[in-house]
Amino acid sequence: MRSIDFVVARNDLQHCKTVETTLPGADALPAETLLIKVDRFAFTANNITYALLGDQLKYWQLFPAPAGFGIIPVWGFGEVIASKHPLVGEGERLFGTFPMATHLVIEASDVSQRGLRDAAPHRQGVAAVYNAYARVGSDDAFAGHRGDQQALLRPLFMLSFLVDDYLAENDVFGAAAIILSSASSKTAFGLAHLLHAQRDGVRVIGLTSPANAAFVRALGCYDEVVSYDGIELLDTASPSVFVDMAGNAELRARLHRHLGDHLKQSIRVGMTHQDSESDPASLPGAKPVWFFAPDQIRKRAKEWGPGGIESRLGAAWQGFAPMLERSLTIVEGRGPDVVQRVYLDTLSGRIPPEQGHMLSMTD
Repeated sequence: MRSIDFVVARNDLQHCKTVETTLPGADALPAETLLIKVDRFAFTANNITYALLGDQLKYWQLFPAPAGFGIIPVWGFGEVIASKHPLVGEGERLFGTFPMATHLVIEASDVSQRGLRDAAPHRQGVAAVYNAYARVGSDDAFAGHRGDQQALLRPLFMLSFLVDDYLAENDVFGAAAIILSSASSKTAFGLAHLLHAQRDGVRVIGLTSPANAAFVRALGCYDEVVSYDGIELLDTASPSVFVDMAGNAELRARLHRHLGDHLKQSIRVGMTHQDSESDPASLPGAKPVWFFAPDQIRKRAKEWGPGGIESRLGAAWQGFAPMLERSLTIVEGRGPDVVQRVYLDTLSGRIPPEQGHMLSMTD
């Protein structure tokens, strides 16, 4: 059996292609392994962040690729088409992290009624969430349109939820305003929704491009929307926190210099602008720091106990889902050519913010 894999050059993300890899047939599968057909997966700007941080956070090691290339991890659905594990049958539907490919072989471990994980050696050393698969065959929350919403936004909303939790834990650093860059991004407006709904007395300000300003205003979760060329008009008298989803060093420096000591915390979360420049040591205000979600997950898992994160996230998601119905259009695409086009459009920032793409490498 062969898998068609979509790979990108690790040192030049514009360079991409498809390759074929040989997989063991059903009869040749080792014990306790599963052969999975990758059915459909979400692709967003967050996947570009995975590529940009592929070496730093070990995302490239999740799915082996030819030398110099990498396979970007994506969130989606797969169907077990052959199984050598006694507790997992053919036809089982799984949700989790997959390669941009037609097929995947995993070493099923820790199999329970709710899920399993891949114990393949090359997938260890990465945050556990990227090796976990939920068994969702009979779960209505993962069926049809709602399943696509889960694939597109549940992983991003998890990040929004964790950043909101981090801010709440620190009493929003005494800020009266929280400023989000790349305000049209799905992680940003998920966070804005949580902040707007739960942080009374704190203004939520979205920074965005003029082209996306109308969409951001229509979301209804920002108290103020400011275009990037209007940063210097922001109020400098209020203590503020900056949550940087864009990763644009020039933008970050402008905001720091404008707000000065009134900028109480500067948190780097995303890299939608693919800017790897470091910040000058003399930058005014709080020193920019990276938010690392697995650290917050480990902390809360210990404090909240088994199921604590999942129950709180589920409750938050229920409040967020209605917003998706009115603001997100799901666009489906199949085949390597379509996958390549959506990938390059996302890399270049050409995807309209109201679109969410569900893709498959299978025509």
